[in-house]
Amino acid sequence: MQTKIAVRGGNPLLGNVRISGAKNAAACILPATILAAGKCTIENVPAISDVTYTLRILESLGAKVRLLDKNTLEIDTAPLHGHTVTHDLTRHMRASYYFLGALLGRFGQARVAMPGGCNLGVRPIDLHEKAFAMLGATVDTEENAIISCSAEKLVGTQIYFDVVSVGATANAMLAAVRADGRTQIENAAKEPHIVDLANFLNAMGANIRGAGTDTIRVDGVPQLHGCTWSVVPDQIEAGTYMVAAAATGGNVLVENVTPKHLESISAKLRESGALVEEYDDAVRVIGHSRPHKCSVKTMPHPGFPTDMQPQMAVLLSVATGTSYITESIFDNRFRWVDQLARMGAVVKVDGKMAVVEGVESLMGAPVQADDLRAGAAMLIAGLMALGQTEIEHIEYIERGYENVVEKFKALGADIFYLQDADEDAVLLAG
Repeated sequence: MQTKIAVRGGNPLLGNVRISGAKNAAACILPATILAAGKCTIENVPAISDVTYTLRILESLGAKVRLLDKNTLEIDTAPLHGHTVTHDLTRHMRASYYFLGALLGRFGQARVAMPGGCNLGVRPIDLHEKAFAMLGATVDTEENAIISCSAEKLVGTQIYFDVVSVGATANAMLAAVRADGRTQIENAAKEPHIVDLANFLNAMGANIRGAGTDTIRVDGVPQLHGCTWSVVPDQIEAGTYMVAAAATGGNVLVENVTPKHLESISAKLRESGALVEEYDDAVRVIGHSRPHKCSVKTMPHPGFPTDMQPQMAVLLSVATGTSYITESIFDNRFRWVDQLARMGAVVKVDGKMAVVEGVESLMGAPVQADDLRAGAAMLIAGLMALGQTEIEHIEYIERGYENVVEKFKALGADIFYLQDADEDAVLLAG
């Protein structure tokens, strides 16, 4: 019996919301503990399904995982005895490919099945494989779509990425930290979680400089050690609540954030008419009247993040005038259009551009989460809409948002869980 989320729209969001640790940072930091060959304590870990699947992979390899509290983990990777991750463990999440770099960096070999996760179009890992090969590894694809990497010795080199890739940048760092000599990564990704990964590796004894710029230098070290680390706040979760506040005409203080990481989101919200105030570790978003039209183009950091594109599109669906959204990162990121159209939105897609003609209001409807961020967008649409919206396939949302129903409920949203087979919509939570 499938669980759904139901939202009755019309309530402005009011109050404070605390942002969890970053999903994308945890996704690479947890596999990186393999390189320590000892105990690491990781704090501010989001309680989401992607983390659960990552921990299952670590345990399958022989790691000892202990939950110290809801968001703090102790991971001992000293007893690791395997370097193979099978499809039944990788199919739930895209970021399982980070086990390639971590296992290769520690053992000189890794066998990891092709990753799963959200369907956002073609997302090859050829840049990851290129980085491993340049470091001296042999890379093959075996039967059952298992990627095999092996190297007698990893040697520092110069790696240039033809396009900016967050995953390939992180994997190159993971493989290079214990290689012989210096690795220089050119055209590197600059996202906050790349910086967080580099800082975490340095806390374990690595020698990485330049994270957050186009060029990252990694001087290999013989071994790493355990450490204590706190995961950076989640830029995309913060942005989601910021957009939700603006979309509902609310007044929300978004706490435990790094405002600099949110600058591109704040800029577009201001352009759409919202008031955004920045503090040391918080931002306040106040929505006023109907949003103004604006144009959005997704770009690598520090540009507007692709993971915020669906949420921003929902806000603009009720804006005055016509807005234009250009997606420059993924090929299949406009799947949300069909779902939003069920709620009365007028959106036309032409290749990598969506033309959004603002309507006065959305209407509640049965919809589904086609992927993680599209699911978050449907939540925002439900909060804005007249009537009740029911969202299916909420497992996508749970991949990246901790306690999402509870957090929205605390802000005054009329939101709850439903059982799909219950025609009377029995309340399950809250």
